[in-house]
This record gives sequence, structure tokens and C-alpha cells, in this order.
Amino acid sequence: MVAEPYTADDPETRLALFDFAFENAPIGIALVDLEGRIIRGNAAFTKLLSLPLEKVLGAHFRDFTHPEDIEADLILFKQVLQGRRDGYTIEKRYLRPFGEIVHVLIHVAAMRDADGRVVRFILQIEDITTHKTHERQLAERAAQLELALKAVRGGFWQMDILISKFETSDRLAQFIGGPTAARLNLERYVNQVNVNDGAQADLTPLIAGKLDQNVAEYRLDTVQGERWMRCDRRLLRDSDGRPVKIVGMAIDFTKDRRRIEMLEETARTDALTGC
Repeated sequence: MVAEPYTADDPETRLALFDFAFENAPIGIALVDLEGRIIRGNAAFTKLLSLPLEKVLGAHFRDFTHPEDIEADLILFKQVLQGRRDGYTIEKRYLRPFGEIVHVLIHVAAMRDADGRVVRFILQIEDITTHKTHERQLAERAAQLELALKAVRGGFWQMDILISKFETSDRLAQFIGGPTAARLNLERYVNQVNVNDGAQADLTPLIAGKLDQNVAEYRLDTVQGERWMRCDRRLLRDSDGRPVKIVGMAIDFTKDRRRIEMLEETARTDALTGC
């Protein structure tokens, strides 16, 4: 008599599939009892903690949670036990044995028996340390850029080519129209450009993808009068090379422009007088 093959509905098969997925998952997975103690963990989980499995089993999850993150996690954990939620997702920090911090994103789900009672929890733990590092670096660069912008007169603008949307930054809008000015669209911005400088401010070569970068100089009407602006414009392309966005930074260089004009005028005068 030939034995019937196992199916996905067979309890033994389901358990084997669960065990395989648990042990070979690329992210940390752990089972936690109703007191919050680890009763099972996979290799990715122990590697994330930098602890051997025997040190992890029986430990409470707060034992390797950053002290500042314990309370929020315990509140959500208790809410599941009280039947107020089925699970939760939380970002927190783990502390490795020598004090190294690991940022993690944890998905917690309650496992219930046939009567609907919570019997244990299953945790999926993702290491997001690299993401958090990049996030912090971006925030630091943004802060540095903000400080740098305070030292210059002008600001940024950007144009989404795909939807033909142009918008200035708040700082550039306020430089042009004063402290309460709203961001400018393309029409309103162009209206501030000196009529004789329209060709220099034209974005058509960039929109068409004929240029990836250029620098334009033009006069702009502002609350402080007409100012000479130097605008560095750069084209961004998608993975197929199609133009998708233009970003620009317009900086007031009126003083430098007038100094150059004075020097040029002096040179012309000297050439005429022979002095």
C-alpha cells in the first residue's frame, strides 16, 4: 500500500514548514512567552544581539532593550495581553554586550490557541541600523545646509518636469517677496525676472535634456529692489536617462557684479585717457 504524500494541511508538514522558515529567515525571529521571556530564537536573531543562543533563551526582552525604549514596548505588550490589540510594530534600540547600539524594527503578533487565548508571541526583528545612520547623516547635512543658506542671500527652487510643477523654497520666496511671501510657481517667478534677461533664465535646454547643468545670471525684482542672481541649475534623470527634475540654487551676487562692472568701466576709462 502506497502512503499518501504530505500536504500543506497536514499538521506535521505545517510544523516542518514553520521550522524551516523560522530557522532560515534572513531577519531575526523569536518566540516570547506571556511574561516576555524568549523561548526560541533563530540564528539571525542571536547574531543581531551578538549573544549565543543559550544566553538568549529565558532572558526577558527588556534585558537587551535600551533603557529609554523599555516602557513604550511594555505598554504595547500589555495591551495585547489585555485583548486591546492583536499585535504592534515598534522601533527601538537593542544593546549588545559591550554597549553597541542596534536599531531595530520589530513586528509583534499574538499567537492564540483554539479558544482565542494568547499563548505566546512571535516577533520579527529587522536590523535598521544602517537606515537610521543614513537618516541621521541626512539630518546633519540638512542642518549644515540650513546654516550655510543663512550665510547667503537667495535660496533653492525645483521643477518636476513630468508634471510641469515649479516651486521655490520658502527662503527664496521670502528673499523675493518678504517675510510673509508664499512659495512661487514658475509664472510668478519668471514675472520677477528682468524682461531683458529672459533668455538667460530659460529652462528649455534643461527640460529637453540637451544640458545636464548650467549657470545662469539674471536680474530679479525683489523687495530690496533689483538684484543680480547667479543660478546653478542641474538636471536629474531617471534610470533610463529621461529628464525628470531640475534643481536650482539662486544666489544674490549683486555686490560682486557691480564691483566687476566698476572695474570694467575703470579699464575702459583708462584706455580712453591713456592714464
